Amino acid sequence: MSPGVGVAVTREKERRFWRAVVRRGASTAAAAAEARVDQVVARRWFRECGGVAPVDLSEPSGRLLSLSEREEISRGLAAGCSQAEIARRIGRDRSTISRELRRNRPPGRKPYRAVHAQRAAEARARRPKRRKLEHEPLRVAVQADLSRKWSPEEIAARLRRRFPDDEAMEASHETIYRALYVQGRGELRRELASCLRTGRAIRKPRKRVDGRADPDRRIPDKVMISERPAEVADRAVPGHWEGDLILGKNNRSAIGTLVERSTRFCMLLHLPGGPGDPIAVRDQIVATIGTLPAFLRRSLTWDQGLEMRRHTEIILAADLPVYFCDPRSPWQRGTNENTNGLLRQYFPKGTDLSVHDPEALTFVANELNGRPRKTLGWDTPAEAMAALLSSDQSTGVATTP
Repeated sequence: MSPGVGVAVTREKERRFWRAVVRRGASTAAAAAEARVDQVVARRWFRECGGVAPVDLSEPSGRLLSLSEREEISRGLAAGCSQAEIARRIGRDRSTISRELRRNRPPGRKPYRAVHAQRAAEARARRPKRRKLEHEPLRVAVQADLSRKWSPEEIAARLRRRFPDDEAMEASHETIYRALYVQGRGELRRELASCLRTGRAIRKPRKRVDGRADPDRRIPDKVMISERPAEVADRAVPGHWEGDLILGKNNRSAIGTLVERSTRFCMLLHLPGGPGDPIAVRDQIVATIGTLPAFLRRSLTWDQGLEMRRHTEIILAADLPVYFCDPRSPWQRGTNENTNGLLRQYFPKGTDLSVHDPEALTFVANELNGRPRKTLGWDTPAEAMAALLSSDQSTGVATTP
């Protein structure tokens, strides 16, 4: 390798760096060492691009000369080889070598150098291209959905459904992420990144979630999830719910959440007395579940929180079997955990949740139920629930929750 290649910042080095970061999850320092670039440069790349690779990570096609081939040309010329001989060495046509020297040799009588040629070729390849979100109607639509706290993947899917015959009104979720994260892309206002669930303006690798202590809970007569009917697991039968509390600052305030497993339909419980009031939890569950027809009241799965000490009264009053998850097993209520993550966009951690009245909770529930979901084929939970209520699945007349 020629002396200048070690310090040259080429597109190939960028690809090598981002492949290490994106595909293998390498640290910035490790990826910089692999790409043979300075760590300061690598950190700047990551920061300015918001953690999103700004280059195509695939290997260049054989149609274009690579940096290694240009090095072979440079070495061949320095050794006095003819263009035909150099072409045979690298497996290219003689005209390719001639065209390369004509285009990328430095002006004057300076010798051909691989690094200079690579930079010249890359600079010529960078041409102004109209980005998808420079299309005004598309940008307005994406901004509106981001303001509704939809994820880029949800937005992209609904755009395809709303504009099936208009390619100008389609954008992939990765295109939207790039517009949000990468500096210098002005199609979307950067502050809209705060509408994402993470609230970050930079993409970071997922981190392992720390385990939380779960002390022994004393809930009399609880029935464990292992005794729950097998039909609950495949979500084919509606009416099975998952529930939990989301806690506010210093665990002094709380909001109850109920999520139907098959439709992902969410209902919120107003708990002004905080998480330590099992009577309020009981009353809210009974009142909320009681608005549903019988075929949508088949079971409720909860964790082993002490707020469910009155679970037997819930079973009797709402005719709703209650099952409890195993300790330290949040995945047994995966639908509810995911929903609670979405709700944190409206009820951030470390805030006082008691300030939200029932009307505010109803508004947030409607927002969430109007959000398209990938697992529903990009239908919304409200649409899925409406389809259930309009079908003949109950023994009586279905009523709207």
